[in-house]
Amino acid sequence: MNDNELAITPFQSAVSGTVRLPGSKSITARALVLAALCAGPVRLKNVLFSDDTVGMMNCLEQLGFQVDRDEANLTVTVYGQGGDIPHSTAEVNVGNGGTVARFIPALLALKKGGSYKLTAGEAMTKRPMSPLLGALESAGAISVTYDGEVGYYPFSIQTNGLPGGKLKIDASRSGQFVSALMLVAPLAEGPLSIQLAGEAVSKPFITLTEKMIHEFGYSSQISSSDNVYDFSGNGHYSFKGGEYAIEPDATAASYFIALVLLVGGRIIFPGMSSRMKQGDAAFVNLIKSLGLEVKMSEDSWVVQQKIQTAMIGMEHNFSEISDTFLTFAAIAPLLKGYSCITGIGHTRHQECDRVKCVAQELRKLGQEVHETEATLEIHPKPLQPAVIDPHGDHRIAMSFAVLGSYNFNGDGSSWITIKDPGCCSKTFPKFFDILENLRIQ
Repeated sequence: MNDNELAITPFQSAVSGTVRLPGSKSITARALVLAALCAGPVRLKNVLFSDDTVGMMNCLEQLGFQVDRDEANLTVTVYGQGGDIPHSTAEVNVGNGGTVARFIPALLALKKGGSYKLTAGEAMTKRPMSPLLGALESAGAISVTYDGEVGYYPFSIQTNGLPGGKLKIDASRSGQFVSALMLVAPLAEGPLSIQLAGEAVSKPFITLTEKMIHEFGYSSQISSSDNVYDFSGNGHYSFKGGEYAIEPDATAASYFIALVLLVGGRIIFPGMSSRMKQGDAAFVNLIKSLGLEVKMSEDSWVVQQKIQTAMIGMEHNFSEISDTFLTFAAIAPLLKGYSCITGIGHTRHQECDRVKCVAQELRKLGQEVHETEATLEIHPKPLQPAVIDPHGDHRIAMSFAVLGSYNFNGDGSSWITIKDPGCCSKTFPKFFDILENLRIQ
């Protein structure tokens, strides 16, 4: 085993501990953009510091915004410019974060007379941008010159300000395109209607964006019906709260919830509440029927294993909680009977082709897997040791690490090794430290 591999040590006893989850990546990214659109400073607390979110901070700084960071205390203060972009010209690297890559061009569209060159990390150059850029270009907000393949990073844009009117956006490949437009729509020069074409995926993320728009002080009503979102335009953000608290990451919680299911015991999640904004909080309700008891209060979740319950495979549409399908797929080999995961076709265009790559890694473990464009059907077979390649995808690495925590050999010996564990720095840099601390407690 080399330095770029991590052998997962299984738990030999039930887990018992407290997991303080990092702040939500989705909320952190939106909060950074919304703070930049406000007039004056906005302090964010429980901020996630990871590759993606630090990438967003870097982009804002490259555009001339002042961003004061205090990683030790998980706070960031953004000095908003009331909808203006300080620099009219800049070169910006969005890295490999999908939210950064989609939100930044929409933010830039607000600037009249701007000229920007946008580059990205290698993985992001393979992810589509044409739905967003095409919508903005057709509205006259930007003109795009591609350096390579049309519809993908890198490219340069000339920005003209965001006019009112109608914007039609293909929402079938990523809800990030819709959220990007929604964040800037209140500052359009006139009434703006965002029309969703195709079946929208990840709708809870769109709902999250709408909630946060109002939390940051946009007071006008957003009219929504039949996949159309209407904004009155000529508005502004006026955050009145002093500081904005970012709730813990619900997707990150899914790994430790699954851990309780596999090894037994109890985990407390401080900061989680019964009124979470994130759609992925619904994952716990999905799998608690497999043998978990969940107690939710206003300031914590407590998840513990029930007395011996049969863990039966299931069929479920993950289209609204698709980031958690990987967690479920990884534990499916330990369920009784087959499981069918549907509604995940859009995840083929994320950090990797998640459907294909998860199927590939499950087969390494001896599993029978049937794959279609938008589904995975997993038939449990005798497990076998394997080295898991996450294909650069943090969620594959974390999901299979949870499976590797199951004491398969009965003696605590490792049977799953994760390649490139450092890929988890994208959203959860301390994941493996937390997992190991739980094991040795």
